Amino acid sequence: MTDALPPCPECSSAFTYQVDALLACPECGHEWAPGDPAEVTGAVRDSVGNVLADGDTVTVIKDLKLKGSSSVIKVGTKVRGIRLVAGDHDIDCKVPGIGQIGLKSQFVKKVTD
Repeated sequence: MTDALPPCPECSSAFTYQVDALLACPECGHEWAPGDPAEVTGAVRDSVGNVLADGDTVTVIKDLKLKGSSSVIKVGTKVRGIRLVAGDHDIDCKVPGIGQIGLKSQFVKKVTD
């Protein structure tokens, strides 16, 4: 092959291949369209695939126990004005009744206003 295909945006595998108009990864099974703007920028997505942005409102989709504390963030807790950051916990926010905390995007769902 003369064309170098981009690595997988999900797992960074170099073993991507083309299937019709899509690119696919044999390691994680992810498929994407070449040049898809959300994939190129590495957008942060919630648990159902919605792209998150700074200032969005999200709800927690499962009870989250806080390490080092007996507190729990309950299902359905609404968090307003999130801020996206790099790292494992990719959302910085202020949870009502808890305070400033970092959340993983896989445990939240974007609220449409």
